[in-house]
Amino acid sequence: MKIEKISELTTNRLSIYLRCLNEVAAEGTSTVSSEHLAHRFHLNSAQIRKDLACFGEFGVRGVGYYVENLREHLTKILGLDNQHRVCIIGAGRLGTALTDYYGFSQTNFKVAALFDADKEKIGKKVGDVEVFDIKDFARVVKKDKIDVAVIAVPAEYAQSVLEKVSKSGIKAVMNFAPAPLRVSEDIKLKTIDLTTSLESLSYFLAQPRNENSKAAKASGKVSRK
Repeated sequence: MKIEKISELTTNRLSIYLRCLNEVAAEGTSTVSSEHLAHRFHLNSAQIRKDLACFGEFGVRGVGYYVENLREHLTKILGLDNQHRVCIIGAGRLGTALTDYYGFSQTNFKVAALFDADKEKIGKKVGDVEVFDIKDFARVVKKDKIDVAVIAVPAEYAQSVLEKVSKSGIKAVMNFAPAPLRVSEDIKLKTIDLTTSLESLSYFLAQPRNENSKAAKASGKVSRK
């Protein structure tokens, strides 16, 4: 593997490639070319080859990629060969919805604990996931070997929650609170701002229809976000 900094956009695309490979593997396909993947899943064949080349030489001239071999490599590169235990902070509507998300059952991410400060919620369960007192955060994280945290609290509490997460030793955090957060360089923070995404869609709708058509033709591809 090449020793160089890999962008988050590249790793995001690797995740997409893995999903595509899982789909073709389920159909019994043993080899696939970058051109076939690009055509079928609305991707860019040159981008696929460039991204994969960052991690090694996986293609075989005249054959393409061996599906199972490439799936195995991408799984290891993305760290998906080990289970990750997730905690969600905030047992409100968003937090409980994320806990119940059916997609987790198809991945190696398992929601191990919910946290909240509301005494009426503490001790209850969402499915088979217990709601713990946020005061016990560090203890539960250590006991349950949690390595990923999801912040689903109101914006005004998000920074203090992030500081608590940081002190517990967790290095990977997903934030749903609509607030800019300060974080140390040794922690990876990914913020999902639903409002910003909706406002971006609103901007698109506000443009004249002919301008939207020109933009779509100029892009020449379908977004997979």
